[in-house]
Amino acid sequence: MLKVGITGGIGSGKSTICQVFSELGIPIYNADFEAKQLYFTDFDLKSELIENFGESIYLSDNELNKPVLREIIAQEKTRNVLNSIIHPKVFKQFENWVKAQNSPYVLKEAAILFESGADKTVDIVIGVLADELTRIRRVAHRDNLPIETIKKIIESQIPQEELRKKCNYIIHNNGEESIPDQVMKIHQDLLNQSAHF
Repeated sequence: MLKVGITGGIGSGKSTICQVFSELGIPIYNADFEAKQLYFTDFDLKSELIENFGESIYLSDNELNKPVLREIIAQEKTRNVLNSIIHPKVFKQFENWVKAQNSPYVLKEAAILFESGADKTVDIVIGVLADELTRIRRVAHRDNLPIETIKKIIESQIPQEELRKKCNYIIHNNGEESIPDQVMKIHQDLLNQSAHF
């Protein structure tokens, strides 16, 4: 089965694009969502996180301490430790999920597809791009975060120009080009490729 990654920086609108693919009947694996579930359902992971970052990483059995987690993600050294703990578990879960699907191709939605090495778990990558101002506005509205925090998150992610070079397809999501038209073109192409895969 053809495995397709879809990625883009915070506020680029990956979830909106995935919704369009979903309406076309394509199964979506949301790596960020699944990772968040594993924080509570995988007890080995939980104890490893507490061992590395202290008990303050959890507020309760089913709630992460978001300010502490943001702090961890903001620093490269601690972010790398966190990623080395969580990503192998997400990769394994994705592998098992793919086996249960029955469609020409599947989509793996991941904000940090390249940074986490998850690009190696897929055959093709779609990048979602939007200008920085649009992204900041979306995230500020959605998450109610200060602009400085949003800018720091953007800086910690792969630059858009680099992303453009690494992806097989690009979807522009500034509100100027039709999303359904762009998705449909890629969808048809992926259907053709999956037939020979």
